[in-house]
Amino acid sequence: MSQLELLAESLAGNLGMLQMTLSDFSDADIYARPVPGANNVAWQLGHLIASEAGMVNGCAGRPVIDLPAGFAERYTKATAGTDDPAALGSKSELLGLFAGVRAKTVAWVRTLTDEQMAKPAPERMRKMFPTVGHVVHLFAGHTTMHMGQIQVLRRKLGKSLLF
Repeated sequence: MSQLELLAESLAGNLGMLQMTLSDFSDADIYARPVPGANNVAWQLGHLIASEAGMVNGCAGRPVIDLPAGFAERYTKATAGTDDPAALGSKSELLGLFAGVRAKTVAWVRTLTDEQMAKPAPERMRKMFPTVGHVVHLFAGHTTMHMGQIQVLRRKLGKSLLF
């Protein structure tokens, strides 16, 4: 198995971990906050979707992932305090869109060569993630960081521990 194939499989597995983490959440649960000022799960999912699509498209230099019109604007720092399901969406809507985005990310990663992974990342990301490969490795870590935040909410809501 090549390193790129392993990376693609890891990204697919990371989606499965997120789906398992949220499997027993209701639509109301995704709007709960573990503490005041923390982001709700709905906003976090939208943020993950918008940021991954933007990073893939930026690294590819072309549209690989299309989001619904206006989607990314619904999940900015300015909207992080929103608790309105009409503005952010339902659990099934957000998880479905994330699954579609991740599937396109995985398919794109499978097309990359070592030379493409070594190319400079888009300028706006380069300070922290100098190459396309660094950005690609960020996807699973970014999702996992947000899953850690969700685990705290699981405890607050009295849900069973998963890991």
